[in-house]
Amino acid sequence: MYPENSNIFTINGGSSSIKFAMYGMAKTPKPIFSGSINRIGLKNTSFNVTYVDQDEKMSYDVYCPGFYEAAIFLILWLKKQVGFDKVKCVGHRVVHGMEHSRAEVIDAILLKELKRIRDYDPEHLPAEIEIIELFKNRCPGVLQVACFDTAFHTTMPRVAKILPIPRRFDRAGVHKYGFHGLSYAYLMEELKKTIGVKDTNGRIILAHLGNGASLAALKDGKSMDTSMGFTPAGGCIMGTRSGDLDPGVAWYMMNSEGMNTKKFNHLINHEAGLLGVSETSADMQDLLKMESSDVRAAEAVALFCYQVKKWIGSFMTVLEGLDTLVFSGGIGENAPIIRSRVCEGLRFVGIELDKYRNDQNKSEISIEGGKVKVLVIPTDEELMIAKCTTDLYIESKIKNNGSKLSKTWKSKIVK
Repeated sequence: MYPENSNIFTINGGSSSIKFAMYGMAKTPKPIFSGSINRIGLKNTSFNVTYVDQDEKMSYDVYCPGFYEAAIFLILWLKKQVGFDKVKCVGHRVVHGMEHSRAEVIDAILLKELKRIRDYDPEHLPAEIEIIELFKNRCPGVLQVACFDTAFHTTMPRVAKILPIPRRFDRAGVHKYGFHGLSYAYLMEELKKTIGVKDTNGRIILAHLGNGASLAALKDGKSMDTSMGFTPAGGCIMGTRSGDLDPGVAWYMMNSEGMNTKKFNHLINHEAGLLGVSETSADMQDLLKMESSDVRAAEAVALFCYQVKKWIGSFMTVLEGLDTLVFSGGIGENAPIIRSRVCEGLRFVGIELDKYRNDQNKSEISIEGGKVKVLVIPTDEELMIAKCTTDLYIESKIKNNGSKLSKTWKSKIVK
């Protein structure tokens, strides 16, 4: 079923970076190399790549004043790499996908739809669209696939999606969508290996905690609610994003400082969150080092833990209890002290950590026989993109072959 000597390329475009990877096509795609272009549009833009088999790393500065230049640089570099001529499909992480419940082949209709909703997420969609168009033009004949971060949450009940605003906005598509879907889909696959298929149908909260942070509540393997909303700026406090904000604060900011919509959008996405509260850093590790000597850093860390704990509590009411809690993302995977503070005081609902296991970053960190199983599972969005893209590629091949077969039989019947 899986063609030999065929590769997949994945692209994950962020607000100021592009992550990429190449995989050998298989049921579980095998990584060949992965890398990133960081600080796009800023000084000291860096290009990094790691070759998996050779265990070789490479890093140097590049000149990329915008996403167009970064994508062109990446394409030119890729065409020189061994194995890129065998790439059959490119999988793009697309943050916003409206009501699409699965990955889709990128055609003219889908591209037009993405351009129509580009203002839904000005931090990601315009750059993602630019990258898609460049790859379509520069790599003709290669299947381009959109893997939507919102697809995972299309199972949410209507009541979890509605926003309390006039219905004309709802008719225009303004409601809660939820994000980090590729991460959540990967975590659910890994969770099946860890606790079994039956238990993944229980009551689960997934906490993807990183520079971007969100939580999702799942029952019967489906998303029932999530913290992020219409855009990835909603929900709990993040590295530089505010999370949920009283609308009156927005009005006050724009009125008192003469702030236009563009500046306000920049503020809540790049100047707020941990960076805004601490006034020093958006990096949790930096803040943990400073919290004993800087009250601003201490408050930023405390606010993060407090809000994550509140989301866990609110989602337990949605799920009517909890069986499994999963920590993931850069902070969730690597900061035992944050996990400890988030779970502190939650013994009354069955959440209790084993201090040794947690400090050692074990995969299961709850106490033996605890009511709620608490796990740490590293996420891999790029691998999930590769899997979704591979499945769609195989599906398209089967469909095309079936179409050809039906035409052949039709011609025989005519004769």
